[in-house]
Amino acid sequence: MDPTLLQLLRSVDTPTVCNAIEVAQGKRGFAGFTRGTMLCSDHGGKPMVGYAVTAKIAALRPPSEPPEVIRARRMAYYKAMAGAPGPSVAVVEDEDFPDCIGAYWGEVNTTIHKGFGMTGALTNGVMRDLGDMAPDFPVVAGSIGPSHGFVHVTALDVPVSIFGLTICPGDLVHADRHGAVVVPPEVVGQLEASIAKMQETEKLVLGPAREPGFDFAKFETAWAAFERART
Repeated sequence: MDPTLLQLLRSVDTPTVCNAIEVAQGKRGFAGFTRGTMLCSDHGGKPMVGYAVTAKIAALRPPSEPPEVIRARRMAYYKAMAGAPGPSVAVVEDEDFPDCIGAYWGEVNTTIHKGFGMTGALTNGVMRDLGDMAPDFPVVAGSIGPSHGFVHVTALDVPVSIFGLTICPGDLVHADRHGAVVVPPEVVGQLEASIAKMQETEKLVLGPAREPGFDFAKFETAWAAFERART
């Protein structure tokens, strides 16, 4: 990824990226985002931005496969996460959803994945150890809980579903406390200009609204300019 674009994407929130995609597409209706309320381990931190490295886990019941198979898949998982081209994001679907009980993301796994150079983790599952997670490694998850259950890796490098959003290996993901989006490849080259255009357009309303003496008449004038700039 172009370093300038990466720096820009790390400086804006996910709603900004979602809006910028629509600006780049020239229409409303972009649907590549999560649905529902997700939880973020670090509300004040930067968003995670990177290409998805995907896996599936389960934790409600002990694995039915032989221990050596589970162990080999676990190590293959970590090898895939460690070897992914950066920037990368761990995207892990908990197959027990919506009844997830196994906290895969806590002090140990956030520290390991941060050590691998990844920028964060996105999951529909559980996180824990909120006071001990690796700093500057955000986790956006479906819930918080105390137990790891029988958590084990069930699949690697496959499409996954996170809160209604299908994410494939290699998809460009932007996520923060608002949820996540998958950036369509065809708009990546337009994102920088789209974000700038959207921010300048919003200033037409936000500027007057923040000034003393703002009233309905000034709103009407500002909104008319805003609508002209959006068309």
